[in-house]
Amino acid sequence: QVQLVESGGASVQPGGSLRLSCAVSGSDFSTRCMAWFRATPGKEREGVIAIDTINENSWTSGSAQRRFVISRDKAKNTVSLQMNSLKSEDTGIYYCAAARPSLRACDRWSEYSNWGRGTQVTVSS
Repeated sequence: QVQLVESGGASVQPGGSLRLSCAVSGSDFSTRCMAWFRATPGKEREGVIAIDTINENSWTSGSAQRRFVISRDKAKNTVSLQMNSLKSEDTGIYYCAAARPSLRACDRWSEYSNWGRGTQVTVSS
């Protein structure tokens, strides 16, 4: 089973940028779809952005469009999330996630079953 460890969470001001990283390891690193989810108080954990690590197609949901970018570094076995023009509503715990190896439609958020422990992002003035 793949292991995921997030890093990079911090407190930033509105309009700022932040880069999160997810270190991926494990004997079964055959997953194709990787994603970042966000959990906020009073809301269910939601999919924010996903990437097909084979063809590098990406899917971005809601207000993250045109502000967030996901990427993968094959040499370092990491998946990163670059967040720009941050807003207060981006505040939450961000989780790196991996889907079952056979998944091809990486925006099927319910198909993600491997999770990291999360990293806190706070956007506040």
